[in-house]
Amino acid sequence: MSYSIEQDVDQILISEEEIAKRVKEMGEQITRDYEGKPLILVGILKGANIFMADLARTVRGKVQLDFMVASSYGNGAVSSGQLKIVKDLPGDLTGKHILLVEDIIDTGLTLSKLQSYLLERGASSVKLCTFLDKPDHRKTVVDVDYVGFKVPDEFIIGYGIDYAEFYRNLPYIASLKREIYQ
Repeated sequence: MSYSIEQDVDQILISEEEIAKRVKEMGEQITRDYEGKPLILVGILKGANIFMADLARTVRGKVQLDFMVASSYGNGAVSSGQLKIVKDLPGDLTGKHILLVEDIIDTGLTLSKLQSYLLERGASSVKLCTFLDKPDHRKTVVDVDYVGFKVPDEFIIGYGIDYAEFYRNLPYIASLKREIYQ
């Protein structure tokens, strides 16, 4: 019997088609909101890479792409609450408009700290965009400007979101079977 990562899926929560439709809507809204303003889309790796690639292709206007590596999870299933920046943005951010692009906001700690950090570096604006929002799990108040979907307080995988570096390649959003991570 062969193994497939789909065997670890508890339930598909958001289909490929629903994802494509919502990402396009988000890109259209971002285009309207930043009309006439150069924008830097900053993806938080590794999780946001798939979402950001799709989102970037739907945003019109003068757009730069960059990435940061920051985490509060490591290889665990629970946030440590400690922010670690592994890859930072280069250069002077004075006067720049930045849209932080995240795969999922869980506790809110990572994006809240990154937003403050980039504003301290001189950015004119730092808005937040997340594909998935898990508001029932917040540990800090965070004002999210663009949200793809709200999800329940379950362990979510797929479309860039991992558990122990696996499952990012699933083309949909699913919940992970509890016996996998407990």
